[in-house]
Formats: sequence, structure tokens, C-alpha cells
Amino acid sequence: MKTLLFCLTAAGLLAQAPKQAPAPMTFFVTSVGVGDGAKLGGLAGADAHCAKLAAAAGSTIKTWHAYLSTQAADGKPAVNARDRIGAGPWHNAKGAMVARDLGHLHGDSVEEARIGNLVTKNNALNEKGEQINGVGATPNQHDVLTGSQSDGRAYSDAADHTCKNWTSNATDGIAQLGHSDRNGGGISWNSVHPSRGCSQANLVATGGAGLFYCFAPSK
Repeated sequence: MKTLLFCLTAAGLLAQAPKQAPAPMTFFVTSVGVGDGAKLGGLAGADAHCAKLAAAAGSTIKTWHAYLSTQAADGKPAVNARDRIGAGPWHNAKGAMVARDLGHLHGDSVEEARIGNLVTKNNALNEKGEQINGVGATPNQHDVLTGSQSDGRAYSDAADHTCKNWTSNATDGIAQLGHSDRNGGGISWNSVHPSRGCSQANLVATGGAGLFYCFAPSK
């Protein structure tokens, strides 16, 4: 009888225990691009786009940074995408953790690379909590602008990998792209292949829509 009462009491306590609230969204893929190809208004314009979409989705976090690298130009040093997003962890719109820290996100060590992050089709959601169209969907929009190497750092060669640091919508430039679904000609979420150009039509033809990753920089 005492055992039964104990079990009933324990069950009651568990039933009354408040459910832990999901972690706030600190990562998402933009549901739409700025609409002018890779001409984002530089890093500042891309950051503002992230903040606008997050606010419309109900996020109370004010500071958002686009996961974009820029290359050294006009006397200004390069900017690495990985240096813009804080230390982690980061969670998607449904509260699922996509990476616990920078090493986990980028596979900095052999062990971290083996484990891999959770930026995948099921977890790389937009700010509304929706999946991004990937391989097999029409249209396929899994190409995500990053301008980055797989370690999250900017390119240091003479070629342009960022559509003139996100200020060009020309047809003859390129931007380095990742795959949000980790599928179709590469498994990297942040660095798979270049775009066919910098215009909106070029990005769509490559397999994207001018989308990019947004992170709320953690301390």
C-alpha cells in the first residue's frame, strides 16, 4: 500500500512539473532574400534583413548577424563569417540545437568533424520554422550565400567569392554557396560551389533564391 501511494505521489509530482520552455531561436535561414541577387547592401544590409525577418516572426532578440564573409578590399581587411556569430550554442525556430559552439559548427577538430553539426534539411529552418526547399523539391532553393570556406573564413586569393562583398548583382560575378539540406553535389552546409553570377536570376538558376544564414551572436 505504501509503495502504491509513493508511486501515485511521484506520478502526480511529475504531472505537475512545469515543462521547460524551448530555447529561443538564435539561428535561421532567411525565408526570402533581399530580392536583388547578391546585392545585399554589404554586411550591414544583410544584418538588417536578418533582424527584420526575425522581428516579423516574433523574435525579441534585436541583434542578428548574417553568416557572410567579406574579402580584403579598398584598404579594409577581410571579415570571417565565423567571427560574426558569437560562441554558441545556437537553436532553430523550434528550439532544436544546430551547434553547441564554433568548433562543432565548423568541424574544427577531427572529432568534431566526425560528429558533425545539425545544420541539415530537418533543422536548417527559416524564421517561421519552415523547411527550405532542397533537392527533389520544386523549386530547389538550397543554395545559401556564405562567401566562405568550409572553416567559416574568407577567401584570401585574388578571385571574388562574395559578389564584391555583397554589393553586386552583376551577371559575371560569383558568390560561394553552401547547401542548407547538405545534399546534391556536396555535404557542406557553408561551402560547396560558386554561383553562376550575382543577379537574382543567376542565383535562382544555380539552385537558390538569394537566401543566407542568420545567427544571433551569443556572448
